[in-house]
Amino acid sequence: MELSAHIEHTNLSPILTITDIDKLVEDARQYAFHGICVPPFWVKRAKREIGNAPIALVTVAGFPLGYNMTETKLDEIKRAIDNGADEIDLVWNVSSFKTGLPWTKIELAKSSKLCHDHHKIIKIIIETAYLSDDEIVQACKLCADAGADFVKTSTGFAPSGAKVEHIRLMRKALPAEVSIKASGGIKTKEQALHMIEAGADRLGTSSGITIVTTQ
Repeated sequence: MELSAHIEHTNLSPILTITDIDKLVEDARQYAFHGICVPPFWVKRAKREIGNAPIALVTVAGFPLGYNMTETKLDEIKRAIDNGADEIDLVWNVSSFKTGLPWTKIELAKSSKLCHDHHKIIKIIIETAYLSDDEIVQACKLCADAGADFVKTSTGFAPSGAKVEHIRLMRKALPAEVSIKASGGIKTKEQALHMIEAGADRLGTSSGITIVTTQ
């Protein structure tokens, strides 16, 4: 598989404009990226620009801290799907997880069911920067049990992003049918290849063009 097919070309900057959204779509067409990841506000516009092109439209929910009420997250997911999103990257409630509340898994199961009822993909962002190795393993198992299609490393807003050692750990902890999205700080082709070799199926990056055009 071409490297570009692993990439979700991402722009979640707080100051992006409609021009930036249109350029994401144009870039995805030109470089054959798997998809683009945009803020919820811009999903409808991005969907219109994508048209019938084979570009997955990804957006976020509970972003970037994850401790919204479950009802709020579910509403975000439903609105994103209604506006044309194909995949939802949901920030889980790390606060609930750290506290040991069973609600963590309940929320993920509710979110997964909503996405799957609409035949959409859900990726759970566990924010590995805030977790120990043991917690990463626990998180992966919890996400898999709750119906996640992917477990994703990071929002890009934490102190650190994807790390090769965390990807390896996640791949060992997850069943084969649950994929991994590495995200946060992936800026070079070398980094991208290391992530894929370690077990990542997707890469969330704003440096997709640099990655695929580097010799």
